[in-house]
Amino acid sequence: MNPAKRQAIFERLRAANPNPKTELEYSTPFELLIAVLLSAQATDVGVNKATRKLYPVANTPAAILALGIDELKSFIQTIGLYPTKAKNVMATCQILVDQYGGEVPRTREALESLPGVGRKTANVVLNTAFGELAMAVDTHIFRVSNRTRIAPGKDVIEVENKLMKFVPKAFLLDAHHWLILHGRYTCIARKPLCWNCIIADLCEYKDKTPAPDGV
Repeated sequence: MNPAKRQAIFERLRAANPNPKTELEYSTPFELLIAVLLSAQATDVGVNKATRKLYPVANTPAAILALGIDELKSFIQTIGLYPTKAKNVMATCQILVDQYGGEVPRTREALESLPGVGRKTANVVLNTAFGELAMAVDTHIFRVSNRTRIAPGKDVIEVENKLMKFVPKAFLLDAHHWLILHGRYTCIARKPLCWNCIIADLCEYKDKTPAPDGV
């Protein structure tokens, strides 16, 4: 894919959604960190249902530590893998209190040292909470990048590096949100909705889907 096509793709995505946001609900970097940590192999909708009950009760590392792990589990037990996630949240909160004064660190290295926080979660926090130019590649972004040929790659690191290199800088801050939303609602896994896609004529996917009968 050439630079002109990528420019046009992101111009359209921006025009359709000028201020894209994560669908996870949060009001502080810490709330975002915990929400992203809980979202692995879970839906944003499911995470939001849990954090809407948790955060009014405890939304700081010290407050969650004061809850204790059993009480924390009661808030997040509807989320997949919640026993492991509860352990990671408690351990992360302890480190934040002990080493960072209860604040979320602003470097990838520090974030990735937290239990349950991998590169993708660190990139989400850096980009969404702190406005850093970072690209969190999840399954949606990996699929869209490869399918459209915006930034094809055999693994998430390759796709991340190519996106950071090829996405025009003017769009880099919000590109993660546009791509994830596009993958979640239009360029879906099983059968993309090419007939209802605002970038279909620019996309280089060869097996574009026609509109269903009656649409």
